[in-house]
Parts: sequence; C-alpha cells; structure tokens
Amino acid sequence: MTRTYKNLYPQIYDLENLWRAWRRARRGGKRKWAAVADFEIDLEQNLVALHEELRNLAYAPGAYRHFTIREPKVRRISAAPFRDRVVHHALMQVIWPIFEARMIHDSYACRVGKGTHRAVDRAQAFSRRYPYVLQCDVVQFFPAIDHAILRDQLARHIACTDTMALIDNILDGGVGVLDDHYDMVYFPDDDLFAVNRPRGLPIGNLTSQNWANVYLNDLDQFVKHELRCRAYLRYADDFLLFAGDKATLWAWRSEIIRKLMTLRLTLHEDRAQVYPVKAGIPWLGFRVFPSHRRLKRRNVKAFGRRLRAQRDAYHAGRLTLDELHRSLQAWIAHAEHADTYNLRRDLMKQVIF
Repeated sequence: MTRTYKNLYPQIYDLENLWRAWRRARRGGKRKWAAVADFEIDLEQNLVALHEELRNLAYAPGAYRHFTIREPKVRRISAAPFRDRVVHHALMQVIWPIFEARMIHDSYACRVGKGTHRAVDRAQAFSRRYPYVLQCDVVQFFPAIDHAILRDQLARHIACTDTMALIDNILDGGVGVLDDHYDMVYFPDDDLFAVNRPRGLPIGNLTSQNWANVYLNDLDQFVKHELRCRAYLRYADDFLLFAGDKATLWAWRSEIIRKLMTLRLTLHEDRAQVYPVKAGIPWLGFRVFPSHRRLKRRNVKAFGRRLRAQRDAYHAGRLTLDELHRSLQAWIAHAEHADTYNLRRDLMKQVIF
C-alpha cells in the first residue's frame, strides 16, 4: 500500500524553514547579483512577506529570465527570481525526503552523496563485471515532461491539498518555457486532451531537477524489478544497462521503448546501441574502459578554450587571480577522475599567465 503524507503545507511556510531555504538558495548564485542583494537588504521583512503569501495561499511566481549556454551542448536555461528560488527550496526541504527514500541506489543526478563522478565510478565497476552495455538517452527530455503525468506521480504520496496547489502553481509558471525546444510526438491512443496538455520543466530550477528524477523513477523501478537488470544506472535522462550477452540487452531496449511511451517520452533510438564495454563507454564527459578512463576529446578542447579566455580576462582585469585559481582547481579536480596526468601537465604548459 502506498503511503501518503498530509498536513505538509504548514511545514513549508514555517519561518524557520524559509530561513533555511534562503540560506540554501543564496549558495546557488553570486551574491553580487542585484536580485539577491535586494532580497537581503531587508531579509527579515522579505521572508515574513513570503511566509504570509504562502500561508494565505496568495503566492504567485514571477517571470523567468532566460539565457543560453553552449557547453557541453546548447541549452536554454531559465532562472527564476530569487524569491521564487527561496520558495522552491522551502518546498523541496519538506517534500523531497519523501521521494528520495523511493529512489533506486543507482540514480545519480541531483542527489546528496551521488553526482557525476560517483556515476562514472559505478559505470566502470559494472564494465568490469559485464561484457556488454546498452546506452540510452531520452529525446528532448525536459521539454517533453508531461505535467499531468508528473502531477499524478507526486500526488501518489502527497495527500496535502495546499501543497499540491503550490506544486501546480510552480508547474503552471513554467508552461511554454521550452515549447520551441520540443517537436510534437504522437503516441498510440492519443486524444486531443493528451496532445494539448501542458508539458516541459524549465532547466535550472531546483524543482525541475528533482521532479525529473521523480518522473523517471517509474522507469528505474521497471528496469530493476520487472526487467530484473542487476547492473543499471541513470544520470538525469542518460542511462546504462549491462548484461552478459547482447540478446538480453536488445530485448530490454524494446521493453524500455514501450515503457517510455507510457510516460510520453521517446528514446534516441539511433543512439541506443548495444556494444562491448571494452570499446569504451562515453559517459558524463569521460570515456570509461574496464581498465582506465579518458576525458572526452571535446571536453579537453572546450577547457583549453576556456582557459585561454580566462587568461585574457585576467590580464584585462576582468578576472581576479583568486577566481582564476578556483576555476583551474575545479577543472583539475574533475580531470583527476581520469588518467590525465600527462594531459594536465601539457595543457598547463600551453598557457602562461
């Protein structure tokens, strides 16, 4: 029997919860941003105002600010106003533990104690135990997420009307944000209502990241408990299945395509291939082999471009030495998860500060 949770809403608008939410939200951005600074000028009054709006069911999200990033691929990022990010954290602090407890062990995106490097470690461990891998990803995942399906998944466990109303409020605020990034797909038995339902989660929201995990948890449970795949892991909409023979993986591929259709999602079928692990698995910026790892070539080239741009910015006075040092250390820490000693040494020699 599915356990449901009631009376969650007072925990969300509780002032102490909002205070903790503000502290977490400010970590995710630069304090020099005007919106963050404005909020903190009169912090207590702004938190009390959010408390009252939420308590009186009068809270309304603001408009998103959009920008495009091009590394590692072109994506449209949607930044919510800072006060909305505080509300997102306040909501997730209350409801996320409910869903975190239902995630499989090998789901690695946006979870405490997981992340890309743990996912790379796990992929390599599986590659040492199984000779073949099926690599998959979802077409236009964030733009394709169906609000009605997601809402049903959340409502399986949240039996608090006001909390669901807040979730609806946040979902409604993101309607249409990624419409120009979605190519309509028709599924068997579609009617006009299904085709025209709201879809898409803004990339960049804390809520979007966590709800994406909820959305694909149905797939995770299917793969683990119905397909009985022992070696499966997922990071966002990228996932790997390992097995001892190709035929099993090809059969699982067909079942996964059918399962994704129930979520109104489609597999990148041309990229969903079965191959030997000894060929190397392109995974989260690395190429993973049973015996070693390499950084993907395009990632190395991208870092070289960024390093040269940072050198120029430093000499022009647009970047401090401390900011430059932190950026370099972050990349080095990432690169150390592959066999890159010579690469790191040679790349650093190319740029003289």
